Amino acid sequence: MIQRGLVLLLALIALMPVSALAELPCVRDALNREMCLQAPAKRIVSLSPGATELLFSAGAGEHVVAVSAWSDFPAEAAALPQVGDSNRLDLEAIVSLAPDLVVAWIDGNSRSQLERVAGLGIPVFWLAPRTFEDIARAVEELALLTGQPTVGQAQAESFRQEIAGLASGYASARPVRVFYQIWDQPLMTVNREELISKAIELCGGANVFGHLPRLVPRISREAVLAANPEVIVTAGEAGNNRWLEGWQQFPGLTAVSAGNLFLEPPDLLARPTLRIVEGARHLCQTLEQARANL
Repeated sequence: MIQRGLVLLLALIALMPVSALAELPCVRDALNREMCLQAPAKRIVSLSPGATELLFSAGAGEHVVAVSAWSDFPAEAAALPQVGDSNRLDLEAIVSLAPDLVVAWIDGNSRSQLERVAGLGIPVFWLAPRTFEDIARAVEELALLTGQPTVGQAQAESFRQEIAGLASGYASARPVRVFYQIWDQPLMTVNREELISKAIELCGGANVFGHLPRLVPRISREAVLAANPEVIVTAGEAGNNRWLEGWQQFPGLTAVSAGNLFLEPPDLLARPTLRIVEGARHLCQTLEQARANL
């Protein structure tokens, strides 16, 4: 009887689809925590605009049930319910949505708040892309967690190829010294570990404040004058260049005398998503123009 039952069980297993037998691959998040889901996530809460974009890129957009404030790309994301921002999360709203995956951002979300969510048995996956490869890998990992491995692999590989193409195209470009301004009061920039700086390097530029220890350091105008960049870049819409106009009062700056004050499209470089390759391509064209002006 036992043997007959075992044979019957093995026969049933043989008829089951492979997907029903195998667990999803385990992945490690930015906190080096291993996550192994028993089934693809179908109800996902995204807690940063960057995470939202990456989820849609991974083919999981239809399963995102709520997002954080400023999740405005792609257009479908802007219509989703919001459950807070980097200052405050509505934990009650998050739990009430019964998510089977929450995607958080190390630089923007409260670790202590989300430990409470994880304590309720809701998986929390942390992201913190610091390199172009981190972005590609994040798309692949999110695709695995949501049952879209083929989509994730294709998107990530296309991104890698585009980044490699830019690196090759500007490998021999004349270096130009760049100051990238991300805020005005207080005056703020990025160091070499920030992705904006890596995009500058990709285009043959040199971040004049890349050596500073903080990811997003505060600096003084005197420090900018001493560094004397050949190019000053900030992000903003055309016609909204108040920050750049402020540097015109310093005609001794090489960037000012050469006419190398530039606005880059907002969001493309600021968000560590697949769209950063569009931002990098635009920035490379900007630095080519700057070289011609020198």
